[in-house]
Amino acid sequence: MSKIFKTEAEITTFGGKLLKLSHASKETKTNMDVNVYLPAQFFQSQAKKLPVLLYLSGLTCTPNNASEKAFWQPYSNEYGFAVVFPDTSPRGAGIEGEDDSWDFGTGAGFYVDAETEKWKENYRMYSYVLKELLPSLASDFEGLDFGNISITGHSMGGYGALSMFLQNPGKFKSVSAFSPISNPSNCPWGEKNFGNYLGPDKAKWAKYDPSELISKYNGPVPKEGILIHTGLADNFYKAKQLLPENLVAASKGTKFDGLVKLNLVEGYDHSYYFISSFTKDHAAHHAKALGLSGSKL
Repeated sequence: MSKIFKTEAEITTFGGKLLKLSHASKETKTNMDVNVYLPAQFFQSQAKKLPVLLYLSGLTCTPNNASEKAFWQPYSNEYGFAVVFPDTSPRGAGIEGEDDSWDFGTGAGFYVDAETEKWKENYRMYSYVLKELLPSLASDFEGLDFGNISITGHSMGGYGALSMFLQNPGKFKSVSAFSPISNPSNCPWGEKNFGNYLGPDKAKWAKYDPSELISKYNGPVPKEGILIHTGLADNFYKAKQLLPENLVAASKGTKFDGLVKLNLVEGYDHSYYFISSFTKDHAAHHAKALGLSGSKL
């Protein structure tokens, strides 16, 4: 029985269970939703805890989008890892303007701790995910090993995954991203969100920008490197919102030189049709780093 989280729904899928959970957050000062997929191995009698994959979603998404459309579940069962799907922002904070546009405010927390006066009390998604959500889940789900965790995400969440990995050397065993916003300091989405949440000082932006962080990273480097897939038919790629080549360029001469594995794939857009087409590759990438070779279920 969960001590911190309220179970809103429990859904059997692909042999495991998807839990839709909610809790009161101290960081955001709002109620927050999170989905957790527990593979079949979690419910078997075993002494070994299961590793975890943290999936960060993109602009406008809730925990349900990836749970329903990314198809992590079959690979979670194949390898034996749980998947955590946080929300993308506080909801219902009551801040003027938070619902005015789809790419800022509600559904667009950008995985930062806001510093500007208007947003700093609630929009603390960096600390919420790392300092509150993951430790709370570790407390409630003793069968999961949050010391053996990897991170991935899509678009804004792909940026979040890269940023959190590079800011916390050694915390995550591996990192990957689907169509990530790779250099937010130099694209319209990043300028809008960083400018509003962090203010005009671009030194503060650099603390979250993967293309800035990679040159300063001095922690362990996964031998699998950083795996990225981006679709060449993605309108946001064409509009220079994603800029994955900037991350590759920034990695030159760093510990990740030659290890940013950017796959630009013909025909694919920005949608979950694209994401689900490459979930298998990303699951294998993380399973290897988490010490998993596949299930005999």
